[in-house]
Amino acid sequence: MMPLDAISKASVTSRTASGGFETQDGTLYVSKPFRSRTSKKLRALITFAPRNSHFDTNNELSGSNEFRGFFSLFWISIFIFMVRTYINSYESSGAPLNFRFATLLSKDAITLALSDAALVGSTIICVPFAKAISKGWIRYYWTGVFIQHTIQTLILFTAVTWTFNRQWPWVQSGFLTLHSLVMIMKMHSYMSVNGYLQHITEQSQVILDQLRQATDLVGGWEKALEDAAARRTGDSSPSPACSDTDTSTSSPVRTPPVPIGMQGSYVDANAAAVIRRRLVAVTAENVKQKTTAEIIPSMFDPHPLIDHPSEYISDLAKEYSELQGELKSPGPEYIVWPNNITFKNFSVYQLIPTLVYELEYPRTDKIRPLYIFEKTTATFGTFALLYSVTETFILPKTETTGSFFRSLLDLSLPFMLAYLLLFYIIFECICNAFAELSYFADRQFYEDWVYQILCRSLLYRWNSASWDEFSRKWNKPVYMFLLRHVYASTMASYKLSRSSAMFITFFLSACVHELVMVVVTQKIRMYLFLLQLIQIPLIVLSRMPVIKQNQMLGNVVFWLGLYAGFPLLCVAYVAY
Repeated sequence: MMPLDAISKASVTSRTASGGFETQDGTLYVSKPFRSRTSKKLRALITFAPRNSHFDTNNELSGSNEFRGFFSLFWISIFIFMVRTYINSYESSGAPLNFRFATLLSKDAITLALSDAALVGSTIICVPFAKAISKGWIRYYWTGVFIQHTIQTLILFTAVTWTFNRQWPWVQSGFLTLHSLVMIMKMHSYMSVNGYLQHITEQSQVILDQLRQATDLVGGWEKALEDAAARRTGDSSPSPACSDTDTSTSSPVRTPPVPIGMQGSYVDANAAAVIRRRLVAVTAENVKQKTTAEIIPSMFDPHPLIDHPSEYISDLAKEYSELQGELKSPGPEYIVWPNNITFKNFSVYQLIPTLVYELEYPRTDKIRPLYIFEKTTATFGTFALLYSVTETFILPKTETTGSFFRSLLDLSLPFMLAYLLLFYIIFECICNAFAELSYFADRQFYEDWVYQILCRSLLYRWNSASWDEFSRKWNKPVYMFLLRHVYASTMASYKLSRSSAMFITFFLSACVHELVMVVVTQKIRMYLFLLQLIQIPLIVLSRMPVIKQNQMLGNVVFWLGLYAGFPLLCVAYVAY
């Protein structure tokens, strides 16, 4: 988010067709600061689009950063280290690797591939479900919600049961379980968003009926339109429904801030209004030759009765316009619900590396074959390094029983290296490759390693200084899913407090993590579950002034905890 003192200095040149503000770092979208009285959706959402990932070679900011040499140094060091490892292994055993891990990976591979294909194919049930919702055959609240959760639970139960029946090793069982969780999150977002839009459609129809009844009291619909047109012609001030300087709405709501550890996209409604005014002012100064209509395009056409002299009719018209605006994407295609409910649209959504469904995403113009080749090569090359680390330094240590602290010491560095390599494979290689294939333009799948702050000058903060930073930056797709469909949803639907919603979010995350460990180890130990919940008091401690003011101390504590956490869990689950 841009600090307010930087808005006036930002290089804002124009407004885009979708209502965004073009800046040197992408397009900034600041939505109107309101929440309709009939809507469950929290507004005032800020996002940048399109964006490149930080390690992407096409990212100009990363390429021009003074610390870019550490990226090259890391890979050169890893390469030299692995060559030395292969030579030592060849001299001692006659082979660079013994390929025991490869045998483990290839076990029952065909059955695993068919099982995964069946898992992905089963998600197509979302389309007829959404069709039934849009046709009115099923009311989403709450019949559709019950059906949706039943389907998701059945798919997860089937996947977990299948892994136990097949007696797969930890690699296969862990992969299928994790992929089933990803598919369930995608399904949940798709069905929830379409169900919510059905609710908005119904509510907008109710408001429209009330609007028609109200106009009957002032001479009828046509007479009300004439009165609104006459008032609009005689009033040169911007309409309340499309004015960027108006912070009042028919039902003003202060958007609740995100809790500790979940800080991110939602901002205060008044702050959003100030940001919009600053951005509009900057845009107007830079593009004086454009008309007001060109500078501030409306994301949807407001209802003409918003200018009616009757305050009650005007408020109803604004409410109806707001609800109708939620049924249309921000552009450039301006998809209107339920035209999005097609098998093609769902298939594209499955390819897009995000767990949050939208009517429309920022898109690229073309697929770059060389980019796909680069990410594919990087995937296999990095996996070879990950395989070597696992085969040489991790598996032998887990098979021998030594002292507890010696095991932690032996496994800490290999596990950290394996984590970094796996992180790079998933979020930099695989996610970017799928984004390229699906024309998805927003490539910010993580923020943790180089987090950009726009202020008086361009600064960089390297790595997390606390656990809450790490939890919201290292895995943006999951973080955004939890933020929208767990944290914000529980507050909007069940009227929970921020602290209660935060606890439910962490509790659900802990349960899912422990489920994966149960499937992988076939043990119920609750170690990871407890470590996940311990993050809550740790986050509170990290907010203490003595720690918060010392970023280096926080960063050291964070890395030591991460170094110790992986081997601690491994030894605990394997030995105990």
